Amino acid sequence: MGPEAIKTRPPFITLEGGEGAGKSTQQHMLVRRARGLGLTVTSTREPGATLLGAAVRELLTAPGKDHPGRRSELFLYLADRAQHVERVIAPALGEGQVVICDRFADSSEVYQGRARGLGADWVRTLNRWACGEVWPDLTILLDLEPGAGLGRVNQRQGRLGLTPDRLENEGLEFHQKVRQGFLDQAAEEPQRIKVVDASQAQEEVAGAVWALAEPLLKEFKRLAA
Repeated sequence: MGPEAIKTRPPFITLEGGEGAGKSTQQHMLVRRARGLGLTVTSTREPGATLLGAAVRELLTAPGKDHPGRRSELFLYLADRAQHVERVIAPALGEGQVVICDRFADSSEVYQGRARGLGADWVRTLNRWACGEVWPDLTILLDLEPGAGLGRVNQRQGRLGLTPDRLENEGLEFHQKVRQGFLDQAAEEPQRIKVVDASQAQEEVAGAVWALAEPLLKEFKRLAA
């Protein structure tokens, strides 16, 4: 992205990774630091950031036998994403706000395209159609061995008295495919997707995340001044 593009649109940053990688925690810490620079930030997530998305999230995460098939699952995520872009992300960017999102298009390309076998390139085509001109400037992949991530999920759910959702209940082999899918995605787009070792201590991960995001945010602030 050139300087003129940065002037006309604030950075759109996404965090990706498998279950239990710490995306929500790192998003919170990144948002706080970005606001500390004096920037206005919209913090959002997928799925579920709109009223339509909340209904979609319930359909996608509820355990049970009548769960969506591979294609239905993909189209539900795309419906959530199209609404999310139109109602939340694009308006925020248009108002000069930085947007930091927990999961976005890469999740569909990995979970449905790669791990479910629908084809990452095909899912990318559908994602581009659903998102229009909105696409992440920086994607931070929090990489964690799936067994460790699922262990974190079980501990968290146990503390809260909750049960794992439908995706969290998928077998270890599926989550290993997800991890490899994200790493393959990052290898194919090294300029946009940056990998951070999420097995480190929380503050160390946050430092690595900030080292990636800070230059982009400071450059935008400088050019927008």
